[in-house]
Amino acid sequence: MLLASLVSLATLAQTCLAAPWPFDVTTISAPDGSITAKFVSFGATMTELWVKDKFGKARDIILGYDDNSELLTDPNHPVFNPIVGRYANRIRNGTFSIPITKLPQPDGPNVYHIPTNDHDGQDTLHGGIYGWDRRNWTIVSKTSNSVTYHHLDAADEGFPGNVSALATHTVENGGILKTTVHATATELTPIMLTQHIYWNLDAFQGSDNILKHHLHVDGSRVVAVDGDAIPTGEFIDVTGTPFDFRTPQTIDYRWNETVGLCLGQCNGYDNCWIYDKSEETKPGVSLWSDISGIRLDITTNNPATQVYTAYWLNTPRKAVHGGPNLTYDSFSAVAIEQEGYIDAINTPEWNVDQIYGPHRDFDWSTTYKFSTTT
Repeated sequence: MLLASLVSLATLAQTCLAAPWPFDVTTISAPDGSITAKFVSFGATMTELWVKDKFGKARDIILGYDDNSELLTDPNHPVFNPIVGRYANRIRNGTFSIPITKLPQPDGPNVYHIPTNDHDGQDTLHGGIYGWDRRNWTIVSKTSNSVTYHHLDAADEGFPGNVSALATHTVENGGILKTTVHATATELTPIMLTQHIYWNLDAFQGSDNILKHHLHVDGSRVVAVDGDAIPTGEFIDVTGTPFDFRTPQTIDYRWNETVGLCLGQCNGYDNCWIYDKSEETKPGVSLWSDISGIRLDITTNNPATQVYTAYWLNTPRKAVHGGPNLTYDSFSAVAIEQEGYIDAINTPEWNVDQIYGPHRDFDWSTTYKFSTTT
């Protein structure tokens, strides 16, 4: 299995490097200088994001690499800040059917099998072995403050049909970053995306972790999962639990009670909240730090968010974050992923339709608004 994975990785590396260079950096900046972002074509990935703290100094507040080719070669594959698809998060047994059923028969009609890559082969994570985050997207347009990438998913990883996706990243005056994705499909197929950004609003200046970051999540339900992080079909009422961030709390406010919430002995969070918000203009998540004074408010057209406090991280830091002799490790950052109901394609009792096709396009939109606190 390991040898086969290494051979596949080598083949993918040759394919990517034979194509137009996927790690060339595109820099975009807001006209007022409030925000600057850098991207590479590989995964339509954001590699740096500079915003100003309460002292007027710019900080790079997302994790990443100094050598962006490690987005492909890092065996730990932490998924630093790309567009994730064709189906983000997990798929039970790497299997689904169209129309969806609770437990698809292994060889039944209209049953699809996707390569598994998580929990010892019990599920598919983030689109398969080589999902959209590990594909070379193509720049189709760019300006001083915007860049648009295109990706053609030609029935990759065993999904039905071809999906054509356009992802646009834009920065605007007032500290705004907006990402949109529009996708069309030639056949009926599941699509559920996310942008997998790791945030540290202090940029490792004054603190090495995010435990004292303040977090607000406008959600009263969390998806209940089994030991492989697959939904059971039930929801957890956050009232009286460590999941309750409806009133802002520091991330560590009930930290001793989080052991096992992200499975096994994992301490912290790796869970999916369902939003209560009914208006797309209302922030679903807010995050801020007293040290830097940087505040992030996230609005989205997605119904859910995954919050992951990075228990499994073990990657050398960027130089700007004190690397490479220091590492990104547990709780160095928090990934906040705007997404749909996880594995809804195997949970028909939710009545959530994530099947798209020739007469139904997919649209994903998230806005990140930065400001400062006193």
